[in-house]
Amino acid sequence: MTENKNNMKRGLSSRHISMIAIGGAIGTGLFVATGSVIAQAGPGGAILAYLIIGVMLYFLMSSIGELATFYPVSGSFSSYSTRFVDSSLGFTMGWLYWLMWLLVSSVDIIIAANVLNYWDVFHFFNPVIWSIIFLVLLFLLNIFSVKAFGETEFWLSLIKVVTILIFIVVGILTIVGILGGKTYGTHNFITGEAPFVGGFSGFLAVLLIAGFSVGGTEVVAVTAGESSNPNKSMPKAIKQVFWRILLFYVLSIAVISAIIPYNDSLLLNKHESVTQSPFTIVFDRIGIAFAASVINAVILTSLLSAANSGIYTTSRLLFSLAEDSQAPKVFGKLQKTTKLPILSICMSFLVIFTVIIIAQFKSDIVFSLLNIIGSLVIVVWGSSILAQIRLRRAIKKQHKNPDDVLPYKAPFYPLGPIIVIVAILILFVGNSVGAMISGDYMAVLRNVLPIIILMLVYLSHKFIKKTKVVKLNDINLEQHKY
Repeated sequence: MTENKNNMKRGLSSRHISMIAIGGAIGTGLFVATGSVIAQAGPGGAILAYLIIGVMLYFLMSSIGELATFYPVSGSFSSYSTRFVDSSLGFTMGWLYWLMWLLVSSVDIIIAANVLNYWDVFHFFNPVIWSIIFLVLLFLLNIFSVKAFGETEFWLSLIKVVTILIFIVVGILTIVGILGGKTYGTHNFITGEAPFVGGFSGFLAVLLIAGFSVGGTEVVAVTAGESSNPNKSMPKAIKQVFWRILLFYVLSIAVISAIIPYNDSLLLNKHESVTQSPFTIVFDRIGIAFAASVINAVILTSLLSAANSGIYTTSRLLFSLAEDSQAPKVFGKLQKTTKLPILSICMSFLVIFTVIIIAQFKSDIVFSLLNIIGSLVIVVWGSSILAQIRLRRAIKKQHKNPDDVLPYKAPFYPLGPIIVIVAILILFVGNSVGAMISGDYMAVLRNVLPIIILMLVYLSHKFIKKTKVVKLNDINLEQHKY
């Protein structure tokens, strides 16, 4: 077995990890943006898009799960690339993912403060003060123990899950006429142009929204470094996340589509207002009082949950990069009693705090940067698939049996990685083709420029450090000791 460099406390149980994975995939988009998805592609198009992305997500998570059980360290994507491909790729992926999650966390905290503004009772503080209060609270949750982070994530994610389950049950009872005093049936699925609306371009646009909306699910790989039993918790989380995400998204869309016709102007929700959230509209039509307040509270917990995950993820990645000599060594130190990377957590806090302050003066820069970098999650997915392919090829090259080497084997290999690669290419090309058709060449440049910058970072590191791609015969196939 390989030497255990990562001597953090393994305080995350299977239930923590399963809920972190589910919470990572259920973002505010489900509660706010689902209506515009149905309006663009119709109920059939929206459901089909999420089914396709659900299949891609299953194979992606299976591949990541194979890597995370074989090599359960907090560096995840950075560490997989370093060990199985090339340390320059590990450097590039680690810093990319670190920067991406810092921006995501900053924006989530800023939006959470604005969501709080919905209630008059909280107007006694400026949103920037609320942003700092939220950041300090999340910072405190992350510096005491990894279990405190895990418990917080479990309960925040559970709020989202319970809300969706109640919504689906209440929605079905409304569709069949038990609640609300009206039977909707399936009429709205075939009204007008439904079930498929907007042709191929409408469907492609929705497929892109669906694809990028599940970004964040891969965060569960980072928790492998502090999982009490990654060999059991990772495969369990992968199976659960696939079925639950598929059911939550698909059933929610089906319920909304049945009660609100796709051509209802309320569904577009151009201003992403909580009062026009499809969840709020459905609850309102049933006669549930304070529906907007309930959904607003769930959106608030969803944003804080994502920011909490972001602080955790960025601190572990920085710690791992320092361990691999790809970041200043000082960030690779653990606190003696809690075994937490306190300096890395403090660094994440300081950067997010700085971004929040900058956003008060130049919010367009922060949000534009997030739009550019956020879409690069597909590059991280691609690097994971490459690492898995290299691991499997090394097993074959060194004449070993995958059953003996891997604690968990991704099913349907190599079909799974092929499906993920095709999906990643569709998401990347689709993003640019849509912009080209509409003549928005600046959007095309925004899609391509980050890839060029990443290539330059990779090649510069390769040139300066004189790194080489790890030979298949040299890839270490000993299991990680924890």
